Amino acid sequence: MLLQPLPDTDESAPTQRPVPLPTGLPPLIERTDYRAPSVFRPENMMREARRQKGLSAGPVPRVVLLDPDGDMVDYVRAHRSATRSPYWACYHTDMWVWEEAGLSFGIVGYAVGASFSVLVAEQAFVCGCDLLISIASAGQIADHAPPSYHIVIDRALRDEGTSYHYLPPAPFAPADPGLVRLALGAFGTLGWPVLAGPTWTTDAPFRETEGTIARRKAEGMLAVEMEAAALYAFAQARMKDVLCLAHVTNQLGCVDGDFEKGDHNGASRSIALAAAFVAAWTARRAAGAEASAAIARR
Repeated sequence: MLLQPLPDTDESAPTQRPVPLPTGLPPLIERTDYRAPSVFRPENMMREARRQKGLSAGPVPRVVLLDPDGDMVDYVRAHRSATRSPYWACYHTDMWVWEEAGLSFGIVGYAVGASFSVLVAEQAFVCGCDLLISIASAGQIADHAPPSYHIVIDRALRDEGTSYHYLPPAPFAPADPGLVRLALGAFGTLGWPVLAGPTWTTDAPFRETEGTIARRKAEGMLAVEMEAAALYAFAQARMKDVLCLAHVTNQLGCVDGDFEKGDHNGASRSIALAAAFVAAWTARRAAGAEASAAIARR
């Protein structure tokens, strides 16, 4: 029920009366306007941010990484001479750019959580991004191996709010199966164990109770994180290329010495995984463009 103030009749504080929602359902469930355009647009926000910051318009790299922990940002600044993008006008973040294996990358740090990661993703794609990769720290649910290791998230349980603004209610937000297959093929050449499977996306990391964790484990969840369901829902609704990796770094703080991520806080391996996937993605796009050109020449 929504609460609506009644007109004041005396000097006391206003009373409130309940006003039923149109369907009696919570707002996230009752909305149906998934295909309707938004009034508040990311391109308009970026236009005004550029004006206020005195920045000129220009494209960001075609490949953008999201780094909620900030470790990869620190790594590419220290070891890849990454520089701040002069065109990224987002009010809330900086984008750092560098070259990796002849390809230009951008990375945005500290985009933690479903709503913030999608806010950044919306802006990145209107600024020239064609592929977005999120590599987020995650807590272990299934005991496949000691942390740390990576998971290609093939679907994410929607236990957050942002995804319900992009897609109708459903248990999972799926990844693009073609991108998952491409990633697993690319990672198979690196010689590192990389899993594939579902994760649980939550909005409330400090409400991961024993009972809920047991249920998620029984349901087959490999890890818990905070972004993938929203990013995959956005990707499906907007028809964008998005791949989410979970970097399993901890056992939910339940053991001493938890949250050890590996060399350079795990950043060097995460960057190598991203670079391998981007090389495969770029090759696939080039092959597709060549095939289209050949058809056009007939």
